[in-house]
Amino acid sequence: MDTMKLYNEWREKAVDDADLISELNSIEGDENEIFERFYTALKFGTAGLRGIIGAGTNRMNIYVVRQATQGLANYVIKKYGKGAVAISHDSRIKADLFMIEAAKVLAANGIKAYITTELQPTPVLSYLVRYFKCQAGIMVTASHNAAKYNGYKAYGEDGCQMTDNAAAAVYDEITKLDIFNDVKTMDFDEGVKAGLIEYVDDSVYDSYLEKVMEQQVNPGICKGAGLKVVYTPLNGCGNKLVRKVLAKIGVEETVIVKEQELPDGNFPTCPYPNPEMKEALQKGLELCEKEQADLLLATDPDSDRVGIAVKDYDGSYRLITGNEDGAMLTNYILSCKKENGQLPEKPVVVKTIVTTKLVNKLCEKYGCELKNVLTGFKYIGEVILNLENKGEENRYLFGFEESYGYLSGTYVRDKDAVVASMLVCEMAAYYKKQGKYSLAEVIDGLYEEFGYYLNKTFAFEFEGAAGMQKMADLMSGVRENLPKEVAGYKVVKVSDYQLKKETDLVTGETTDITLPTSNVIALNLEGDHGVIIRPSGTEPKIKLYITAVGDSKDNAQDICEKIVNSTKEILGL
Repeated sequence: MDTMKLYNEWREKAVDDADLISELNSIEGDENEIFERFYTALKFGTAGLRGIIGAGTNRMNIYVVRQATQGLANYVIKKYGKGAVAISHDSRIKADLFMIEAAKVLAANGIKAYITTELQPTPVLSYLVRYFKCQAGIMVTASHNAAKYNGYKAYGEDGCQMTDNAAAAVYDEITKLDIFNDVKTMDFDEGVKAGLIEYVDDSVYDSYLEKVMEQQVNPGICKGAGLKVVYTPLNGCGNKLVRKVLAKIGVEETVIVKEQELPDGNFPTCPYPNPEMKEALQKGLELCEKEQADLLLATDPDSDRVGIAVKDYDGSYRLITGNEDGAMLTNYILSCKKENGQLPEKPVVVKTIVTTKLVNKLCEKYGCELKNVLTGFKYIGEVILNLENKGEENRYLFGFEESYGYLSGTYVRDKDAVVASMLVCEMAAYYKKQGKYSLAEVIDGLYEEFGYYLNKTFAFEFEGAAGMQKMADLMSGVRENLPKEVAGYKVVKVSDYQLKKETDLVTGETTDITLPTSNVIALNLEGDHGVIIRPSGTEPKIKLYITAVGDSKDNAQDICEKIVNSTKEILGL
C-alpha cells in the first residue's frame, strides 16, 4: 500500500470535515505519522469497526463510516432487495456526526434509516431493529475504550450483533469500494423530506421501557425498602433511561455522580470508562462513602453493561465481579419465580463458557436447563432466537457473561444495563426487606452453600508474527499432549471447541460439541476446578480462565495460584 499516495489523495478529496483537513495538513512531511494513518484499513468484523478518531484509512472518520455503510447497504440490497436500518449513537466524540453520515449513505441507496434524536443505549438500538422490522442496525460506539476511540457496531435483522458470516459478507462488499468514488450519499434534509430518513418518536422509547418493566420479578418490592442508590452513567448514555426505570420501580433515593452525569466523550474523570475497572468507579465509591448508600451502579458509555459495588460488613464498599452479580441475579430470579409459582416449564438460563460454574449449581438446584455458549452476547441472542423459532421463548429467563453483561427477557438481543440496573435494585430491596445487611451477605451465602467459586483471567502477550506462530504452537502442543492432571487435580473432562469434541476421561465417552468452531480448549478438573485456554481474537495474547473452588476466599486463591503456575508450566510460559 502506497501510504504517501493515499495521503495525497486524502488531502485532495477529504474536504467535508474541517478537523480532518487540519490534521492532514499538520502531519505534512512526517512519514511516521502518515504511515500510522494509512498503512492499513480498519477491518470490519463481528464487532464492526473500532479505531482511533482521526484522518486516514486506519482511523475512524466520516469517510471510513460512509464506506462501511455503503458496504452494508450493498449487502442489504443483495440479500433483501430493499430494506430499513436503525441507527443510534452514544456519547463518543463525533458519534452523532457518524450516525448522520451513515443515514445519508443509506438514504442515497434507497434504504430507509430510522435515527435517534439523541444518544441512546446499545440495547435500545437492538430494540429498534426489532420494533421497526429492520434488516440491519448500526450503533456508533467504542464501548468502554479510551476517549480517543470510536466505533461502529453492526446488527442483523434479529437485533443481535452480526454473525461471522454476515460480517464477512459486509466486509467483502466494503473491500470492493473506493472510499471516495464508490460511495453514494445525499443531502440530509432531502433524505428527511423524501421519507428515507426518519427520527424515532419518543413513544418508541416508552414502549422499550414498558418491556423492561415487564421483567420485574417482584413488582413494588422497592417501595418502602429505604434503598439508597448512587448511580454513575460514566458520561455515557444510560442517564435518562436508568433513572427513569429506577423511579418507576420505586427506588426512593438515587444520588447521581455529578462529574459523570452528562454525556462527554472526553470522559474527564475516568480515562477508561469501563465498569470492570475500580478506577472508573472511584468517583462513585467516594460518593457512596459520603452518602452511605446501599449500592453503587455504574453503566458503561453505551449502557449495555453495568458494574456494582455494595456495602461491606465494615462499612466500606466491596466491588462485585460480573460473575458474582450474574450468579446472584440468576439465584434471585430462579428462587423468586419458583416461590411465586412463575417458573416456566423447562426454564433456560444461558451463560458463556468462560463464565462462573457457580451457575451450574444454581440451575441444578432449581431444575433449570443451562446452555453454555461461546464468548460474545450474540450467541446468547442466538439461543433466544432458536427458542423463539420453536415458540418457546418464554422458557428463557436470564443470560449473562462474566464481563458485566446481562439480559432478562427477549425484547432485545444484546446485553442491557437498563434492565440489569432495575433487577439489581429490585434484588437489593428484596434482600434488605429480609433483613440482609447488603448484597455482600447474599453472595457470601451462595459461597457458603456451594463453595467459594473464584474466577480469574490471566493474559500472556506474544508480539509480532513470531508471537502469533508461538501461540499456534502452544495450542497445538496442548492438543497433542493433553495433561492428565493440573496442580495435582485430575483432568476429568476435555472440551476442544476447535475439534468440536468433548471427552469424559473417567468414562471414555466422547460427544460432539454443537457450538461454532473456536480455538478454545477447556480442561475440567476434579473438585469442579477448571482451566480454559484460548488465544485472544483481537490481541496477540493467550488467555487463561481459571476456576478455583475453595471453602473460603483464601483457600480458593491458594488453589487458583497453584493451577495457574501448573498451567504455565504445562504451556511452557
